Amino acid sequence: MFISGIQQIGIGVSQVHQAFKWYREQFGMDVPMFEEAATAGLMLPYTGGQPQERHAILALNLQGGGGMEIWQYTQRNPLPPAFQPQLGDLGIFVAKIKCKDVQACFHELRKRGVNILSQPEQRPDGQTHFFVKDPWGNTFEIVSSTAWFSKNRPHQTGGMYGCIIGVRDMERSLRFYTEILGYDQVSYDLQDSFADWNGVDGGFGRYRRVLLQHSAERQGPFSQLLGKSEIELVQSLGRAPRPIFEGRFWGDLGFIHLCFDITGMPELKQYCAEKGSPFTVDSSGSFDMGEAAGYFAYIEDPDGTLIEFVETHKIPILKKLNWYLHLKRRSDPTRPLPTWMLKTLGFNRVK
Repeated sequence: MFISGIQQIGIGVSQVHQAFKWYREQFGMDVPMFEEAATAGLMLPYTGGQPQERHAILALNLQGGGGMEIWQYTQRNPLPPAFQPQLGDLGIFVAKIKCKDVQACFHELRKRGVNILSQPEQRPDGQTHFFVKDPWGNTFEIVSSTAWFSKNRPHQTGGMYGCIIGVRDMERSLRFYTEILGYDQVSYDLQDSFADWNGVDGGFGRYRRVLLQHSAERQGPFSQLLGKSEIELVQSLGRAPRPIFEGRFWGDLGFIHLCFDITGMPELKQYCAEKGSPFTVDSSGSFDMGEAAGYFAYIEDPDGTLIEFVETHKIPILKKLNWYLHLKRRSDPTRPLPTWMLKTLGFNRVK
């Protein structure tokens, strides 16, 4: 079993096509891997015990990084949080987007009228970053990265690079993200108030802040495209945190899950159970997602944040010609797909 990288971060929205258009124009997430309207029938522990109708689009940026699963309920109104979430509240508070040139990206997004929350500043590890909000109230961190699959697009941004997650007990959460997800490298572990968070909701508080990266290169078919990633854990030292999805369903407004592309689901299921994080949702084999197919499962981190695993079985290369890539047939699942083959995913780009 192994992890190929962050496949996507799920984002619950109220206007799926408007959101896809905005993420495509502002962040270059312009390759829809699948689009499907269907019933979410296996997520009952997180959807009120009832199947729910939804429309989802999985979008990629082929410069590298994870995708966005843009997700909308179609027969109920998705609920916003009952309060204004802040740094340190429990769950995914910020999604990270990798960037080639942070200063150039800052000026481009400002010219386009994007809601910019902070000026470019250095993080404790020296990387330059800044924060923006989308029209639906979701906060994104634009952060400098040197890890790219390609640099042939006009956008300064790539795909999903990780996220900022609020936790209650840092030591317990560190064990989870290190042992299960492989984030074994601590880039910094600090307790303070942080000037580079000025402008972010709750950014003036006092926190323990730990940036985790992975020392081992990711393996698997999509590892070159998904690339390196990072998780930043944040524990509030001055107030009691609240669960961001308190009293709401998975799929309601906000960042709904963090998803990893993996190989070896049966072995991973056993390993997670041994580590005290059993699967809470299990598709029990290949699950058809319209234009794609895979085996998916969910676990929870120590504070209930949802982590999804997907073992990809089929993806579309050129939908018009009914050309699909079937991954279950590969003799060496650890080997990355050829660069040329990954670049053919661009045939589905939406301009």
